[in-house]
Amino acid sequence: MVVPLQGPAGLFGPSCEAVGELVAHDLNAAGGVLGRQVCIEVVDGGAHPAVVAADVKRLIDEGSIDAVSGWHISSVRNALAPVVVDRVPYSYPALYEGGERRRGIFCCGETPDQQIAPALRWMRDNLGIRKWFVVGDDYVWPRSSLAEVRRYVRELSLDLVGGSFVALGHGDIDRLVDKVAQSRCEAVLMLLVGQDAVEFNRTFARRGLQDEKLRFSPLMDENMLIASGHDATHGLFVAASYFRSMVGRNSMELLDRYLEVNGPSAPALGSAAESCYEGAYFLAEMIRRAGDPLAIDAVADGVAYESPRGTVEFLEHRTSQPVHLAVAAGVDFEIVTTLPGSLIG
Repeated sequence: MVVPLQGPAGLFGPSCEAVGELVAHDLNAAGGVLGRQVCIEVVDGGAHPAVVAADVKRLIDEGSIDAVSGWHISSVRNALAPVVVDRVPYSYPALYEGGERRRGIFCCGETPDQQIAPALRWMRDNLGIRKWFVVGDDYVWPRSSLAEVRRYVRELSLDLVGGSFVALGHGDIDRLVDKVAQSRCEAVLMLLVGQDAVEFNRTFARRGLQDEKLRFSPLMDENMLIASGHDATHGLFVAASYFRSMVGRNSMELLDRYLEVNGPSAPALGSAAESCYEGAYFLAEMIRRAGDPLAIDAVADGVAYESPRGTVEFLEHRTSQPVHLAVAAGVDFEIVTTLPGSLIG
């Protein structure tokens, strides 16, 4: 389980580790995978991508691990790809920029066409938002997502009035907020990770901008809301396939089991942690169907299954799943609507 224990995404680490405990509990209660008990080995995905890849390669060489999953950024995925290919299966459950088609990588997360495009349209149609400013961390997912956003802006007749990127974990957030304040935007599209987004929220609110401009992010979980503070999340919209506040049998059962295994003081269960459950569950289900961890490609395409997110279908190297738009309400989310599956729909 490759999850960040340091850096700006380290904010997700405790809840991801807690979900790892739940994954092992649930899979082993169901008889394990191919008759073998499941054990979770945590690798720090917040280290430099090359270091993460070296750690995973060592574990594979030692025969210590049989599969790889967990929430980590796309730069880490790119470093892991050549290490795991034809050796162990790899599910990547985090939201990502799309387009991943390398052999042996099974992406379970949301993509910009599922999250950003329909959210931009909904906010245009329901809130009258047309002028956007993009802020992001300077690495693969935000940069590639921006290229897609430029296309969505054209197709939806919106106005991208500006944008600015900062170094992941080392950016000048005050200067970033200055640029937003000086722009003529009506809303900000946030492509920031973990603590960087938290600092942006705090600074944005401290400057009084939340009374003037809305925010939208495809990456904002309950732990980030708590860290941002109740007063820093007014007017913040988020799109994701999972929220802790979702009402559904599978999502509510996941939360109940999470608290049962980890106790009432466990870290908040959010979308990053849930994706770790999603990725491990996908691998276990596909390995059972294939009968061989390295034969998943032969059975995965077209498979549909029920998860805490709802009905998930794996097709052409990616998943199709419900994506919801929610608005921050203190340290939780209120779901506003379920977004359509495409920009045109």
